[in-house]
Amino acid sequence: MQKHVEIADFTPITPTAAISAAAHGGRAKCLQRLIRLDLPVPRTLALSVDQVRSIAAGRRPYTEQMLHELESPLVSVRPSSESADWGGPAAILNIGMCDRTHADLAVNLGERAADAIYARFIQAFAVHVARLDPEAFDLPARPDATTIASLLDAYETERGATFPQDPADQLADALRSMARSWDGPTARLLRQARGAPAEAGLGLVVQQMALGVGRRHEGESGSGVIQFIDSATGLPQITGRYLSQSQGREALLAEEGAIYLTQDPRGPSLEDIAPEILDTLTAHGTLCRRRLREEMQIEFTIDGGHLAILDAVRVPRSSRAGVRVAVALASDGVIPQAEAVARVEPRALSELLHPQVDPAHPPDVFASGIAASPGAATGRLVFSARAAQAAQAREEPCILVRRETTPDDVRGMHASVGVLTEKGGATSHAAVIARGLGLPCVVGAGGIAIDQRSATLTGDKGRTFREGDWITLDGTGGVALAGAVPLLEPALDDAFRTLLSWADDARDIGVRANADTPAEAQVARTFEAEGIGLCRTEHMFFEGDRLTVMREMIFTDNAEDREAALRRLLPVQRSDFVRLFRIMEGQPVCIRLLDPPLHEFLPAGPDALHDMAESLNLSLRSVTARVEALREFNPMLGMRGVRLGIAIPEIYEMQSRAIFEATVEAGGGVVPEIMVPLVSARREVELVKGRVDAVAAAVKAETGANFDYRLGVMVETPRAALRAEEIAANVAFLSFGTNDLTQMTYGLSRDDAGRFMGAYVAEGVFIEDPFLRLDVDGVGELLTLGAERGRAGHPGITLSVCGEHGGDPESIAFCRAAGFDYVSCSPFRVPLARLAAAQIALRDLGFPR
Repeated sequence: MQKHVEIADFTPITPTAAISAAAHGGRAKCLQRLIRLDLPVPRTLALSVDQVRSIAAGRRPYTEQMLHELESPLVSVRPSSESADWGGPAAILNIGMCDRTHADLAVNLGERAADAIYARFIQAFAVHVARLDPEAFDLPARPDATTIASLLDAYETERGATFPQDPADQLADALRSMARSWDGPTARLLRQARGAPAEAGLGLVVQQMALGVGRRHEGESGSGVIQFIDSATGLPQITGRYLSQSQGREALLAEEGAIYLTQDPRGPSLEDIAPEILDTLTAHGTLCRRRLREEMQIEFTIDGGHLAILDAVRVPRSSRAGVRVAVALASDGVIPQAEAVARVEPRALSELLHPQVDPAHPPDVFASGIAASPGAATGRLVFSARAAQAAQAREEPCILVRRETTPDDVRGMHASVGVLTEKGGATSHAAVIARGLGLPCVVGAGGIAIDQRSATLTGDKGRTFREGDWITLDGTGGVALAGAVPLLEPALDDAFRTLLSWADDARDIGVRANADTPAEAQVARTFEAEGIGLCRTEHMFFEGDRLTVMREMIFTDNAEDREAALRRLLPVQRSDFVRLFRIMEGQPVCIRLLDPPLHEFLPAGPDALHDMAESLNLSLRSVTARVEALREFNPMLGMRGVRLGIAIPEIYEMQSRAIFEATVEAGGGVVPEIMVPLVSARREVELVKGRVDAVAAAVKAETGANFDYRLGVMVETPRAALRAEEIAANVAFLSFGTNDLTQMTYGLSRDDAGRFMGAYVAEGVFIEDPFLRLDVDGVGELLTLGAERGRAGHPGITLSVCGEHGGDPESIAFCRAAGFDYVSCSPFRVPLARLAAAQIALRDLGFPR
């Protein structure tokens, strides 16, 4: 009769074993790599994801064979998910401790050490395996035989069964408990929040115990962790902790007794008591860096003077440290430059460009909303643009709080260090202006209540803040915090610039900046944008006396008076363009002619109307009547953009003259790009082009200078995308304004969508907010059609995207695939776009992120 042979359900981890991260988890694969490097790793077995699932389903594992294979009285079990970031159940140490093993250890290690190990194991088994109440298993500082007896009695009382004395049963129970806990509802939600797929599995590793406790005269014993860079900065530095007479990660958790690794005037160190061990660990760290191509944090145990490496994981690090490490590894020849570029998450660059809330500070959140512009700032609360300007005059930093911002608030935003609004979405007025200014901004904080009259803000937890109170705004996290919170400064260091220079070598799509003023253009230049892809000229009219002149023009009744008012604006607009051209040093500058409806330049509210009446020397009644007459039921679909330029041609003619005169004054071969907004028909382009050409001819005749310019269209209506072939025949470029194109395609107000967008994303109506990530199915199809038809009408036409989607990595990938020439985004998103564009190109060459 044939004898039945049981097949082992585990794999000993050896240099040649068939171990993979997908099948056995990242920890198992890393341990194999350490073994291949000949590091002193205790014997270890790997259980695959499939094997762990079968254990969770009720099959008993072959624990007798496992213990025989490991040849150790005590073992540990640790989780091994595919990614360390996904977490897993707590490790269980000292499996195999029982009355018999306790007696043996008392002889070999001493009663004190044996008592401590046994007591800790009973506690861990009771809480993590038997799932008993932790309070019944509290440990004294120095467990002894009496403690053990008390714990065993508590286990029998709580569990209704004696504590298991068979090591094989203990191991089977531990494996089953860890396998089942992985699929518990809490664990599932936690790992999905960390980015794990819903079907992610768990592997387990069973390892010989390196005890870390023993008789001191027989050699040093203890445990610790060590890494060789600073997690915050990425600079070389040996850091970690060590605790004598300890096991596992006790050194990290110990409130007392842990010592430094290297010599330190503040206290004893591992280098003092075991310098040869520190030298060996340093050599292991160097070997791991070179062979594993990563900075590793090493978990180790010293057992009677003998070093054991229990595990190694990628060093946890900040974004700024991640950039420095990637660049350092490439500079040292450990990894290729292209891989360094591929390793850094583009969105992480926001932490380098702006101040950030120090993560070591406990957050005290009183409001949450949409993270509209990254960075953090601390200031006093103000509730109006006038109050913000007054605070700036006193040299006091302030946070401007509004229900939603209007053009009247732009000067107040300039005077503030951050902006918080109750309404609005990711492409609302406040969000777009704040991103351009580099201000932290949180919009759509619907849980707050603002009382302008009493100048108070009630947070979403019921607390009230008054004007002048200190708060901190976290535009990266989308929250507002009470009080002045410590901030980390930006880190635009050599590593940052080196990484982006490597990215520029790899990318094959251009990156420009949206910049409306010379100050923003200077930021774009600092971040090495390849020109300006969108200059919104209306923002130039909201500063100082310009707004008053603009309002005078709006209040005129005939073309002659309008021209007279516009002649006063011509010099300041020309001066702005000259500065833009000189800052960009011959790089392309795309200037959009006036786009918003005229009512946006007019005030709202009795105080503001009174101020304007004074400045224009008109009666309050006439001013109020004129403002009311200009209001439209749906202004974003009314007389704005090219419609304004055709109905009041003097505006576009003045702007064109300012651009051409600035071109002559700036010199240096500038070729300005003039963009006509909100086009929907070919005839609109023909009318504007004729007038712009006439102005260009006049300036050439007046100055005797010769210059070129390029006229283009901003495609932001669905009809313009659909009729792109006939429109393209008259222009040099099509620039797709995806903010308005998304708004019109969906029929969504980008200022109001924040009220329900969270619910829509949560319910799966939208995968993501379409104002944050390009809707490739709907809006994307219009872009694709517009691009194809535009090329058909003009084969050499330049195509670009100049909405905020130009700074989103997934949207950039779509634009590149569709053959667009460049993307344009807010100046502070230019580094992100440069890196993302490079990674997209590198993926085609086989470099995964």
